[in-house]
Amino acid sequence: MSEGAGVRFPTELVAALRAARRVAVLTGAGVSAESGISTFRDAQTGLWARYSPEELATPEAFRRNPGLVWEWYAWRRGLVTAAQPNPGHLALAQLEGLVPQLTLITQNVDGLHRRAGSRNLIELHGDITRVRCSAEGTVYTAWEEGSEAPPRCPACGAHLRPDVVWFGEQLPAEALERAWMAARACELFLSVGTSGLVEPAASLPRVAYAAGARVAVINLEVAPSSEGRYDALQGRSGELLPALVAAAFA
Repeated sequence: MSEGAGVRFPTELVAALRAARRVAVLTGAGVSAESGISTFRDAQTGLWARYSPEELATPEAFRRNPGLVWEWYAWRRGLVTAAQPNPGHLALAQLEGLVPQLTLITQNVDGLHRRAGSRNLIELHGDITRVRCSAEGTVYTAWEEGSEAPPRCPACGAHLRPDVVWFGEQLPAEALERAWMAARACELFLSVGTSGLVEPAASLPRVAYAAGARVAVINLEVAPSSEGRYDALQGRSGELLPALVAAAFA
């Protein structure tokens, strides 16, 4: 066992991280939860408690009542904006500068990885802090909040919508292909704060393992395994990730 910041890790995992030239990381809602952001289905409170996410996060809901969907996402955007990157986000941003190539694949839409400093980032489900034209797909990072909700696209006049993937929509093909390529090419794959149930992201660790990578899962609940290149680390990503980086590079 090797130790970093008072936490003990399998020696083989620390050695793999130290030696790896290509690392891929998949993050899920558990990472954001440590910044106080509720998971998607747990986020319904106050005025929104009577709605289920599936009623609001669909193209059909936006066509039926674009104002309602926009206001819900404006509320969620406010929660995200008030949150701050936690030590897990910051450790991954630090790790990007310590290994030759790190690809960070996230299922989260809160933009916290980017705010923490991560740059080689694949946002599979989009980013709630951006919007895009519902007709042409043009992405905007700033827009006018006028009297009309949703606002209109300045180019064509169509409604703006959150730049996120809704139920019933396909993941961006380019982002997904980059994720597959990173999983196949990496020497170490970290799966952090994700249940491993939502496809296609759930298959990425298996793809990496099949291609010969070492896989480490960091989560509050992990299933033990006796496989030789698999490490199950139970705990908070905000504690384990900084400690793992310290163990490998301190």
